[in-house]
This record gives sequence, structure tokens and C-alpha cells, in this order.
Amino acid sequence: MGTISSLWAYTRKSLTAGLIAFTVSDRFACISPVRGLSMHPTFNPHTTSSLLESLMDDHVLVEKFCLEKYKFSRGDIVVFRSPSNYKEKHIKRIIGLPGDWIKVPHQQDTLKIPEGHCWVEGDNATSSFDSRSFGPIPLGLIQGRATHIVWPPQRVGKLEKRMPQEGVVQY
Repeated sequence: MGTISSLWAYTRKSLTAGLIAFTVSDRFACISPVRGLSMHPTFNPHTTSSLLESLMDDHVLVEKFCLEKYKFSRGDIVVFRSPSNYKEKHIKRIIGLPGDWIKVPHQQDTLKIPEGHCWVEGDNATSSFDSRSFGPIPLGLIQGRATHIVWPPQRVGKLEKRMPQEGVVQY
């Protein structure tokens, strides 16, 4: 009988811990890996194709409080679902918010960002699949805002908000 009761107690504690962890990661914050070079040099500054280096990819803390009322600002780095494939997640910097005018790179056009959307771009324009390719993204696709690098240990720290020199046009 002692074995069954201790097994039940262990199972109950494990389920409780799992539910708490799931709630925290779903509602408040989670850790997300950053792969690829689209946000270089902000993330993965020493990336190569070796297996050892891929184990050292940056991981970021993603807070989700910003999702309550879509409280974002220009320069925020966000994790979002791809508008073309919901299974893919991307991490990019917000360049423009609803109502902003964006000068579309390599074109003469300026585009007004519609309500409920934002313009995102990777820091490394040559390796980034972002709003320059698929246009403004719906705010509803955003999963959270990256605030800190939490892995690897030598890169732990708060992320900077910054904006590229070009992009938003003020009218």
C-alpha cells in the first residue's frame, strides 16, 4: 500500500508542476530559440554551420503581457507566426505600427500600415524573410516580445530597442 500511495503523491505533484509550467508559458512568458541569420548581429553573432555552433544558438525570454492590449512600440523585437505558414515562428523587429507610413525598400512606394497590423524587419536585410517580402502582419499573429537573451551564458542580457535609419516616414 505504501508504494501505491507514494506513487500517487508523486504523480499528483508532477501533474501540478506540469500544469503550472504550462500556464506560465502560455500566459506570461516562455523561452524561444533564435535560429538563422535574419537578426544578425543582434542574435547569433558567431553562427556558422557547425553542429557545435548550432547548440550555442541564442535563446530569448519572450514576455506575453504585451498581448493583452497589443502594447508594442517601434524597435520591439517580437516572435510571431508566419503569415504564410502558421507552423513557422519568426523573430523580427517592429519598424512600423498601425497608421505609420513605411518607405518600401528598393521601391519608390510608401505604404500606410493598416489598423491591426505592423511592419517587421530582420536586422540583417540580406538574409531576412519579413514584411519586405510578405507585407504588414496582423497583430494577432504576434506571440510575444523578446526582452532578454537567456542562453548562452556569455550573452545573457537585456535586448536593446533600436530602429534602422530608414523606414518610417513621418507625415
